[in-house]
Amino acid sequence: MTETGPLRGRHRELAELDGLVERARAGRSGALVVSGEAGVGKTALLDRMVAARPGTGVRVERVVAWESEMELAYAGLQQLCGPMMGSAVRLPGPQREAIEAAFGLRAAGAPSPFLVGLALLGLLTEAADGRALLCVVDDAQWLDEASARAVAFAARRLDAEGIAVVLAMRTVGTVFTGLPRLAVEGLGHDDSHELLRLAVPGGLDRRVRDQLVAEARGNPLALRELPRALSPAEIAGGFSLTGSMPLESRIEQSLVAQLAPLPGSARLLLLLAAADPTGDPGLLWRASAALGLGQADFDAAKEADALTVGARVSFRHPLVRSAVYRTASQEWRRRVHAALADATGAGRDPDRRAWHRASATLRPDEEVAADLERSAARARARGGAAAAAAFLERAAELTPDPVLRGQRLIAAAEAKHDAGAPAAALRLLDTVGGHPLTTLQQALVVRLRARAGYALRRDASGPGLLLAAAQGLEGLDPVLARDTYIEALAAAIYGGRLGDAAQVTAVATAILRATPAPEPPAPEPAAADAPAADAPDGGTAGGGRARDLILRGQALLAAHGQEAAIGTLRQAQRAFLEQAPDSLELHWMWFASRAAQDLWDARALRALADRQVELARAEGVVTVLPIALSLLMLAQTVDGDLDAAEASCDEIDAIKDVTGHPLPQYGRLFLAAYRGQAGETERLAARIRADSYTRGEGYGLSAVNFSQAILYNGLGRFAEAVEAGRRELPYTHELSHAMRTLLELVEAAAHTGEQALAEQAFEQLAGVTRPVGTNWARAVLTMARAQLGPPGTAEPLYREAIERFERERIPIMVGRCRLLLGEELSRLDRRAEAAEQLRAAYESLSGCGLNGFAERAARELRALGQAPRARPYEPAARLTDQELNVARLAREGLTNRDIGARLFISDRTAEYHLRKVFMKLGIKARTDLRTALSDPDRPPAPAQ
Repeated sequence: MTETGPLRGRHRELAELDGLVERARAGRSGALVVSGEAGVGKTALLDRMVAARPGTGVRVERVVAWESEMELAYAGLQQLCGPMMGSAVRLPGPQREAIEAAFGLRAAGAPSPFLVGLALLGLLTEAADGRALLCVVDDAQWLDEASARAVAFAARRLDAEGIAVVLAMRTVGTVFTGLPRLAVEGLGHDDSHELLRLAVPGGLDRRVRDQLVAEARGNPLALRELPRALSPAEIAGGFSLTGSMPLESRIEQSLVAQLAPLPGSARLLLLLAAADPTGDPGLLWRASAALGLGQADFDAAKEADALTVGARVSFRHPLVRSAVYRTASQEWRRRVHAALADATGAGRDPDRRAWHRASATLRPDEEVAADLERSAARARARGGAAAAAAFLERAAELTPDPVLRGQRLIAAAEAKHDAGAPAAALRLLDTVGGHPLTTLQQALVVRLRARAGYALRRDASGPGLLLAAAQGLEGLDPVLARDTYIEALAAAIYGGRLGDAAQVTAVATAILRATPAPEPPAPEPAAADAPAADAPDGGTAGGGRARDLILRGQALLAAHGQEAAIGTLRQAQRAFLEQAPDSLELHWMWFASRAAQDLWDARALRALADRQVELARAEGVVTVLPIALSLLMLAQTVDGDLDAAEASCDEIDAIKDVTGHPLPQYGRLFLAAYRGQAGETERLAARIRADSYTRGEGYGLSAVNFSQAILYNGLGRFAEAVEAGRRELPYTHELSHAMRTLLELVEAAAHTGEQALAEQAFEQLAGVTRPVGTNWARAVLTMARAQLGPPGTAEPLYREAIERFERERIPIMVGRCRLLLGEELSRLDRRAEAAEQLRAAYESLSGCGLNGFAERAARELRALGQAPRARPYEPAARLTDQELNVARLAREGLTNRDIGARLFISDRTAEYHLRKVFMKLGIKARTDLRTALSDPDRPPAPAQ
């Protein structure tokens, strides 16, 4: 078919859109971002795609986002999901509650944006219900951030549901980066001339025609609309087009000029419709009646091809709406907003009513301001920090009482900060100074200014400013003071080698002066082999006790070193494990988990990581969940389950998609290093190193050096491992990754013959393991000592380390010890014993996924004239990563819905992957999965 008018020359774009819908009809899903400047033809393409669907069995849901609703959390999503909410009853309980809370349909706490994203995915799947579903969002650049993240989250996880999602926007924001994209560009020269000929059927002066084509730059709307504003004289040759105005503004100006002949009442009707983004015809009729507008005005607007009133109120093009609203006078805007506020039921949509009332109000009005403040509270409850900030800022502007105005400005600034807009928060705080404030309010301003400044700049001034804020809150709000102290200490510690050591000490010392010393710790276990975290605490932990202990313990660690802090940190660990933390304490558990690492306590690390993830999931605290999962990933790596650790990284990435959480990819870096993936490790290392310098956080540099030392030791590139490990020698007092790099440096230096360097690393390692005395710490030190002694002395030390690592269930270190023991026995020419250890090392390391170290063991075996035992057939090798993940969860008894929730896919996609698993493995039921995935001798199913 030959397309004319605005679709002329759009064959490629139409084919791609139609192909997406046809794939949905065939049961496959997909998303497409259609991008291009205003007027380039995106809406025309969407119109054509939707118009071609009648009678095809495709359900269509289409919405247009509106700029005025960008501050209202989930406003765009509510428009899209409104017709589908009848299916919400079939969603899992937490997802249904989250999306209902987001839409204000139930009284609940702030919904997890993660759960809202999952709920949207489930709702789309339920709405499709076995037939194709086409969801279209025009002007998606105006979606509020919460809606945009939820839509992008769901779009990335579509697979086998029969859903097509099309998002049209002018420029592709970061939220939608990575989705398939269709860029719509201007028409070519010939198509532009033909479209202009169709727009102006009569004669057009050649000079005018050529200039219009040149100025329009192939923009179809410009080619169609700009000539309509020309007078007969201009068409005849007197037209001169100015290029000083942006094309979008020129188009809007032309559209307004076309509407100028309409009666004033009809133009007022258009403005009324433009001011209401809901498109509700009933609301428009009620408000228009209040303004004295009638049927004649509706008829005039329709005859001008500007407005259509059907099931929804719609403009012929989104730019008509924006042009009408932008060019209207402030007086007329206030009139239509007042009419819309009166026509909007206070019980049905109180927030839009409050916003319309505020837009209709010129002078301060406490009643309107209080209404906005109530809307802000509701927005907060729905997780809309940005919306709350917008309501509060406008409320402050309309507040006549200066005391109350200052209070609302502080609340607005805090909401701006929580919404990820620290610069806007600081701007609002600058306006607070002239208002009368209480002592507590002044302290809150200092705290918020310090937090927003640090979030914005992350410079060396942050810890000092946060410390001053914490000290200012002493005696006013002890809980908030404690929270601010830990933020100050964290800011100082994160700086590490890139920060100021004196500042770390100053912050830690101030914390020690401000916090009470804990009760004497319980007696240490008689046997150092038993982790201290297993000992009962005697009930010392309760209320804020865990936070007090970890705050003081971390301050002792920073100011006086490991030995001074051990007792308090152990008490803190027990406190967090023994009590049921509230959501505030959940935010503090990262420090407890870090203490478990610094104390070489594998059992406490596992328990705290599991507990934190469990609590974060149960409470929907998505801001904490990525950090909790990163700790779980570390515990899973210690356990030798790199597949599970990778699944945790997948979940972190999924949460980052929907929340924008900035957590660096440390987990991916560690996994790539352990797996011996040199290219991936170096790629991630370069990115994290650069990011660490930019943010001034030395922690990231330690993570990079530690990972590179592991990578190169596994690959047998010991000189490069020495180079990476040596960089951490001056910073081992920071513990964490710097401390763990010492063992890698001992191994690398021993292999390169740098005895003095190996012994220096050993002595520093002894300094951070001997005071702790756990099995993990003693095993690490014994493993290191074995590599430094004269020939013939290492074997008993390696066997002791192996036994201790086995007792602590740390298989990756068992495998590495066996590798080192096998290498030692080979040097002593005890070939049979060496081969036994090397073969055991190869099987253990390859089983855990430490492929670099496993290959190192295989090379040693081949040097002895033996080949590693051929790995048995693994049926899972025929499965994709997603199929394997689905199969593992199904093997554990999870339903398709549970699998979908865990893997962030729809239950139908889980079912689709499971069918493929059955086909590839040659099985017929879930009960066969346990055997099929674990039986190494099971033959593969015939290729399909």
